[in-house]
Formats: sequence, C-alpha cells, structure tokens
Amino acid sequence: MATRPRDSTASRLVRAQAVIEAFRLAPDGRLVFVKRIVDGERYRSHLWAIPWRGGRAQQLTRGAVRDGSPAISPDGTRIAFIRSPVADDEVKAQAWLMQLDEGEATQLTSMAHGVASVHWSPDGRRLALVAEAGEPRFVVGCERKGRAATARRITRLDFRDDESGSVGRRSHLWLVAARGGARAGQLTRGDFDVTHPAWSPDGTQIAFAADRTPDATIAPRTQIWSISIGGDVRELASLPGDADYPAWSPDGRRLAFIGTDGSDPADHVLQRVWVSEDGRLECLTRNLDLAVGAWAWCDLALAEDRPGPLWLDDRSVVVLIGGRARNIPYRVGFDRAPESLLDADARVAAAGLELTNGRLALSAAVDGRSVELHAVDHGRLRRIGTEGGSWQRPFGGDLHFEELAVEGPGGAIQVWLASPSNAGRRRLPTILHLHGGPTGAWAPGGTMDAILLTNAGYRVAMPNPRGSATFGAGWIEALAGNWGDVDAADVLAVVDALVARRLADPRRLGVMGLSYGGFLTQWLIGVTDRFGAAVAENGVANQVSAWANSYFGVHYNRRAGLADPLSDEGMRRLWRSSPLRNAAAIRTPLLMLQAEEDRICPAADSEQLFTALKVLGREVEYVLYPEEHHEMKNYGRPDRRIDRMERTLAWFDRFLGG
Repeated sequence: MATRPRDSTASRLVRAQAVIEAFRLAPDGRLVFVKRIVDGERYRSHLWAIPWRGGRAQQLTRGAVRDGSPAISPDGTRIAFIRSPVADDEVKAQAWLMQLDEGEATQLTSMAHGVASVHWSPDGRRLALVAEAGEPRFVVGCERKGRAATARRITRLDFRDDESGSVGRRSHLWLVAARGGARAGQLTRGDFDVTHPAWSPDGTQIAFAADRTPDATIAPRTQIWSISIGGDVRELASLPGDADYPAWSPDGRRLAFIGTDGSDPADHVLQRVWVSEDGRLECLTRNLDLAVGAWAWCDLALAEDRPGPLWLDDRSVVVLIGGRARNIPYRVGFDRAPESLLDADARVAAAGLELTNGRLALSAAVDGRSVELHAVDHGRLRRIGTEGGSWQRPFGGDLHFEELAVEGPGGAIQVWLASPSNAGRRRLPTILHLHGGPTGAWAPGGTMDAILLTNAGYRVAMPNPRGSATFGAGWIEALAGNWGDVDAADVLAVVDALVARRLADPRRLGVMGLSYGGFLTQWLIGVTDRFGAAVAENGVANQVSAWANSYFGVHYNRRAGLADPLSDEGMRRLWRSSPLRNAAAIRTPLLMLQAEEDRICPAADSEQLFTALKVLGREVEYVLYPEEHHEMKNYGRPDRRIDRMERTLAWFDRFLGG
C-alpha cells in the first residue's frame, strides 16, 4: 500500500473511538466504568464514575496503564481493579485498590503470574482472585528469560487457545486480605480453569464454573462447583450440557446459573436460566424459545463478559435475553412467565447488566449508537452520559439503521441496512456484510466497518440468515450440517431483494465477513459470480483440516452439526462444505485478511485457498497481521486495525468504483 494518509477515515475512526469495556453499579447509584482510548500506537484504559441521574463523568485513574475489571466493595467505599502498564508487556497485571471518593490507587498484589479478576467478600474484608497457578504444563526442561524450554510434551488437546496461544498454567482461586502487604493464599488446585466466582452471602464458600473433565477440548462440559473457605470442593449443579455464571440468592438458599441441557446444535445456543436448591434443579425458562445471554452483537458494543443472572429478590432474577437481534433485560421467576423489562421492539443491543438496591443499569448500543450507559426506569431506557458515544459525531452522528424483512426460502430474513445520510432510495454500490458464529446475530448497534463504508458512499446490508441466534431453535437447527446451503440461499435472497427494491446496484455488489462470515464470503464467490469484490477475514476454507487445526474444532464441529474426518463419509461431508473445493470456479477478486496468531481460524486454512487461487492465476491478495488473534478488528494494535480497514475500503473502491 501507499503511505497511509494520517487523516484517512479509518485512521480517524480508530483513533477517535472510545469504548466502555466494563462497568459496575455502586450502592449509592454511581456507575464506575472502564473507558478505553487509543494513545499513539497503544491503548489506555482508566476508571471513571458518573452519577445515577447523569451529569459529568469524573475520571478516577490516570497514567500509561490499562485499568479494568472493577469491583466495588459491599459498603460502596472502595474499588478493586486490575492494572497493567501500557509500555511493558513483561509486567503482569495486578490487583489494585482505591477509595471511590478520593485518594490514589495502591497496589494490592505482586503475584508472579498476574491477576485476572477480583471479587469482594460480603463483609468487605477479603478479595477472591482469579490468577494463574502451578508449574508450566507440558514443559520439558526449564524456561527462563531469553531462553525457551527444551520441548513441550503434549498429552491433552487443551494445550492452546486463541488469546494466549499456549495454555501454560491453569487459572485458580486465591484469597487475599483487602489491605496492603497481605499475601494471597491459593484455594483451588488441579488441571482445570476456574471462572466466574461468586461468594455466598454468608461468606463461607465461593461458587465457580469449571470444566474438570479429562480433556476439555474433546468433550467440554463446564459445571458449577463450590469451595468452602476451609478448602473442600463439591459439585453444586450438573447438567447434560454446560453450566456457568453462578449467582447466590440474597438468602443464600438458592443458586441461579445459565446452562444448556442437550446436545442438539440449538441447545448449546439457547441457554436457559436454572436454579439449584438443596440439590434439586429447576429450569425457569424452559418454554422460552430465546437465548439467555447477549447473543446479538455489534463491534460498537464490546464487553468484557457476557452477563449471568442477577437476583432481584429471593424468587426472581434479571437476565439479558436475545430476541430478534436485540438484547433486552427480562425478569424471570419461579411463579411467573418471563417478563421483558423494556419494549421488546426497542433497538437495544445490551452488553452488560448491573442491579444494585433496586436500580437496573445497562451498557448498550441503541439504534446505531456506540455503547453507552443506561438506566432502566419503569420500562423506559434513560441514557446516563455520553462517554461511549460522543466520538461518533464527526462521522455522521448516530447511525440509524433501517430494519428490513426479506422473504427467503426458509421464512422472513431480518436485515439491518445502513446507508449514507443523503442516500434516499437511490441505487448504490452495496456491501453484503456477514456475521460470524454462525450463531451470532447482527444487532442494531452498528459496526466500525458500516461507519467506514457508509461514509465512503456504500450501503451495507447485514442479514441474519438461518443459523443466526435470537430467532428460535428452528432457525438455528436449519443450518446444522448445511453450511453453504441454506445460509447461501438466504443471503442471496437478500441481495435479490435489495436489487429488486432498487436499493443496490447489481453491477456493484461486494461481500465481506469474519470467521464464519469469512467462510460464507469464500463460499459465495465459488458458487456465484455476481459479486464484484470480496474481503474474507480469518475465514475457513477447508473444513477437513480446520477440524484439527482450530483449537476447539473437534467439539465445535460436533455442536454445530458438522461432521468429522474420521470416516470416508465424514470427510466427504466436510469437503462438500469447504470453499476450497470451489476454488477453480472463483473469479471474484478476493482480499484475504488473516491474524497470524489466530487459533480459532488458523492461518494454515487461509493459505490453502490463497495458494490455490495463485496457482489458478486469479486476483487475490493475502495480508497477514503478526501477533494478532481472532478478534483483531476490535482488539488489535491500532495501526493494524487501521490498515485492515483501509485495505478493505481500497479493495471495494478498486473493483466496485465506489
């Protein structure tokens, strides 16, 4: 590429974006949130606070640091959080403490392998930590700075992930006094990871989620466990599927959690709310054909974690439920049908949920705006500040999407259509933007790519074809084992409809997508020549090799209804759904973007299609981003995110004449 203009739209977008990564609600109603900004070629994130009724936000922390994962003490006076320096990747993140009202932050821990999260005890005297522990797994010989180990002897498949690359140590529970100078003591041990700890109200035990099966990557099954402060571990809840996000009722008698109870593809997406009491399990949402948890997404609504249930009282919880590509808070109880706490038609993509002293708050992207903080007041959404959204104004202000219904082979297909502000109903060059998953769903919050492309004069169509979550079990199950079939039929029906409605120029159509969206992009250009240009990011070209190359390919294929290559028939089924088999038919210019350290959709997969197209003499480019992982478009180094966006726009401009 030519030297990048410093004032390009992509550069200004990435450098302007402010992201609310997490937030917590204090007993007095103040919201403490983490805001991420770009500073040069790195990110900084700091803690801020804003009153419940709104007003000016107050910055609580400063400096060349990444602050995150805040936790507010039960009395509302202190904040514990995780801090790591911006400039030194070798320094591990540690737990820090500060007063909410005033004072400097002080470091609480100095743990050898860092701290991942902090969780206050009910009396505010101790903190549970999630932190790595134990000797390095699989290592032969010693590791030291500047010198790698002799070898790595692998005996299990769960030796890698996308974020770290190698799962060298396990994450366990530790306990530390909430005062300076205290040493942390380790609570749990074993070859498993602890996630989402929750203190019991009396402070005698901590519930957590963990997969303690012999090889979690082959047949994962996360369940709910607890450990008493004395050290005894016992299983609290077990389902045929997964169980996660434990939460104790205020009286301590019940434990709510989110889980799945089957093996069909839809069962792993349609999570449900469960309650355990004295060893008895009850499902509170069995008859609800919607997904519990934040399943509709957009990259303007990033969040550190999907929220679990929050107890409203001893007999009901509040959870986010995905329906029709919206994430809405619902009240779910023992003796009542699930009740939406907002208008179910509201264009809300909630990412985080907090409930304290009867106050309910959301972090959510609403009707095309970036994620901001909101209160839920008597069935209405009230915005609390604009810290996460004001950066959008120079790029056209709020993105208002048009929600379309397109008739497809399997029923009505929801489409979010973003257009330039002055487009009217004119025919425009149009980009079909495909989501990942495939059990994700485009939400009404918009994307950075949509802002970039509409600013350049394109329409962007974001469909939710069969396989997308939030439209019920039947919509998901229709795609099981049918990749490249029902999904391709649906998105091509969307293209037909946009052309017929004179919104899309049939001579200037593009297609793009990430992950599964990258797969579908590559598949489409092998079965039709109607697209003038394509951009596939971290896609899947060869389902046969992806089964083993992806760190979770074995169980992912099983849960998605795909085959495995352990028989001739299984291998043929995977090959039938592989874009590589259609390489000779591809004539569409293809730009392939790949995060080099992606373990979900590894570079080896993209390289096979790139090699085939080069041998065939087709128009193709392959761009590798070193050190980056699957979600580089959202979390990668700023200059790489800018480069990715600029190349995408330049590719479409070159071949579509935008």
